[in-house]
Amino acid sequence: MSKITRALISVSDKTGLEDLARYLSENDVEILSTGGTAKAIRDLDLAVKDVSEETGFPEIMGGRVKTLHPKIHGGLLARRDDDGHLQAMTEQGIGRIDLLVVNLYPFEATVEGGAPFADCIENIDIGGPALIRAAAKNHEFVTVVVDPADYGQVIGEMAANDGATTPELRKQLAARAYGRTGAYDAAISGWFSEQLGEPFPPRFAVGGTLKQTLRYGENPHQEAAFYTGGPARNGVATAEQIQGKELSFNNLNDTDAAFELAAEFTDGPACIIVKHANPCGVAVADSLTEAYSKALACDTESAFGGIVAVNQTLDEATALKIADLFAEVIIAPDIDPVAREIFAKKKNLRVLVAGGMPDPAAMGMTLRSLSGGYLLQGRDNRVMEQSFNVPTKRQPTDAEMADLIFAFTVAKHVTSNAIVYAKGGATVGVGAGQMSRVNSSRIAAWKAADAARLAGDKNSWAQGSVAASDAFFPFADGLLATVEAGATAIIQPGGSIRDLEIIEAADELDIAMVFTGMRHFRH
Repeated sequence: MSKITRALISVSDKTGLEDLARYLSENDVEILSTGGTAKAIRDLDLAVKDVSEETGFPEIMGGRVKTLHPKIHGGLLARRDDDGHLQAMTEQGIGRIDLLVVNLYPFEATVEGGAPFADCIENIDIGGPALIRAAAKNHEFVTVVVDPADYGQVIGEMAANDGATTPELRKQLAARAYGRTGAYDAAISGWFSEQLGEPFPPRFAVGGTLKQTLRYGENPHQEAAFYTGGPARNGVATAEQIQGKELSFNNLNDTDAAFELAAEFTDGPACIIVKHANPCGVAVADSLTEAYSKALACDTESAFGGIVAVNQTLDEATALKIADLFAEVIIAPDIDPVAREIFAKKKNLRVLVAGGMPDPAAMGMTLRSLSGGYLLQGRDNRVMEQSFNVPTKRQPTDAEMADLIFAFTVAKHVTSNAIVYAKGGATVGVGAGQMSRVNSSRIAAWKAADAARLAGDKNSWAQGSVAASDAFFPFADGLLATVEAGATAIIQPGGSIRDLEIIEAADELDIAMVFTGMRHFRH
């Protein structure tokens, strides 16, 4: 046990400060503090000693130097069981500090708020991390707290142990302290790299904040947790879950995939249904209700147990239709009150309100782990270049061109090899994740025929559709498969050594083909 008789408190976030300071004061713990924190404690009519009084040295340089002093760091770092340390404390007039409560300057919030470079620099805390690291190193004797959420636990232990904390708690809090300084430094490092236009610095650091420990990962034998961090974007990480069961690892991954695709459509209502991170139905329409119906019709079988995402406020009419489907998760930028009441009747349905749509063109990085390392890359934040061209004799009609762009946008979010058939602003068949692009074409065609059959139509919905491919056709057989399915126009990146052969095949079949100059592999 380590009894707390003296504490240093210096916090930018004053949450919970009153309760903590009052408890310490009422239990005869001397409080040292600095600047605004000292004033806040005095305003509570509680005794507090300024750090400058303790050190005999004033705060200087606009507060940049105040706790960086041997009387403070000696009080934190001295081992209580080392005679040499105790002798040095006596000789130098250093008092022990048993509890350190520090949260850091709000650097991340300052950057997120778009502050100028100089303001961001001034919000890089120096003394705070130094104090935290010192106290955490000496956790055998010193209790360190960096999060107001932990105040109650410290107070509880002190109350139960005559003012002392247990070694187990101090070790746990020390680990949290180093996690905080590590994430803080990662945020600063990442921001500096961004300012320098250096996306891949010699050393890469990443930090996050635990939002949720998950029951398991992709499979029950895998442990998993959900962390937030990085540039702020509306989405799964920032969404409010207003009802339903706890989100699983797969729920989170699939919901993110659905919402990111929904964000691509900014000109009107759009609905996306995702299963196992792949869209099984996507549509745009004049209303969300119509968009949902068209998206569902693409693959009613796969939609069962899927994720539904929309890009506008979810209304009553759409909610009534979605409620008839067994869905795992629904996510929307907002949901109107009547729609919320409709979903509330399905208690297990997870419903997320994101507060807005993410910017699909936003810069940023994606991270993936490898054995012994990481792959870091820029976000795939474009759909096609402005310089796309039509190499075939036949030009696409305006209606075909609209569907081609729509289909290619969807293909960007489908696991490679990807083929998407679309017609009238809706997917009618999706082929995903095949080793052969021809097989993806055939699967998508089969899906289109099956969807038509279930809807009571004799002809496959691929008839008169357009087709999109996420990467070039290496041979003409993939193009021929889409034409056999009924596609009248095709969009693909181009760039194959056999492009001329493929263009000639399209011309022979009187097919319009668009080259985008941009591929969208997704693995």
